[in-house]
Amino acid sequence: MVEFFTANDGAQLAYSDKGEGLPVLCLAGLTRNMGDFDYLAPHLAGVRLIRMDYRGRARSDWTGAASYTVPQEGKDALALMDHLGIGAAAVLGTSRGGLIGMLLAAVAHDRLLGLCLNDVGPVIEKAGLERIFDYVGRNPAARTHDLLAERLGSVMEGFADVPEGRWLGDAQRHYEETPEGLRIRYDPALREAFLAAFQGDAPDLWPLWDATAGLPVALIRGANSDLLSPEVAAEMVRRRPDTIFASVPGRAHVPWLDEPESLAAINVWLDRCGR
Repeated sequence: MVEFFTANDGAQLAYSDKGEGLPVLCLAGLTRNMGDFDYLAPHLAGVRLIRMDYRGRARSDWTGAASYTVPQEGKDALALMDHLGIGAAAVLGTSRGGLIGMLLAAVAHDRLLGLCLNDVGPVIEKAGLERIFDYVGRNPAARTHDLLAERLGSVMEGFADVPEGRWLGDAQRHYEETPEGLRIRYDPALREAFLAAFQGDAPDLWPLWDATAGLPVALIRGANSDLLSPEVAAEMVRRRPDTIFASVPGRAHVPWLDEPESLAAINVWLDRCGR
């Protein structure tokens, strides 16, 4: 069941809170929503699974391009934890969600029980960024979920052994089917915000990864990812030799997290977080 809470600026943000046990806050990708973790959820036990739609995405209020930033989304994540009365949670972040998680490790370290990153790190590769620039804020050309699923199956390079119906499931989770064709389930102004965030020189995000010191950490990388390079992943592990690391074959950006390699890493991480 989807519920809502009020952020500090009055925005109504959607969330889901299910299960009992270790609180695990799942933070989705840039244009995505809490459906990002639908494939993972059935495989988890002993956790309180908390998910949210960032502002401007899915069922949450649209609040304008200036508010679609990693720092604001980090504040919203903390506000959700406050709303639920949760002092600290293990954070699992996919792509954008991982950036938010690293920021929280730096500015609200005591609110984290651990951090698991899904195919993201302190350096974002140019090829991955350019691919995102190409589609963010734009409606797909395909007019139906079925047509989009067919297209995804042919154009998503780096993916192999994809479960039957997976591309259709993604299309249905992230796009609305209308008489005029498919429509994105987020504010188109996210494009403006995303492009603005990557103007000029890239900031040094390594201090954010270093800020995870003392927390159980895990890193999952799609073996064919164009966003997180093998070299950056290796440096992350060098800096944190205790990192639980998984390379997921047949996956680019991003793994769905129900792959055997992903699940093995996540379960070890959850145990280290105190499950």
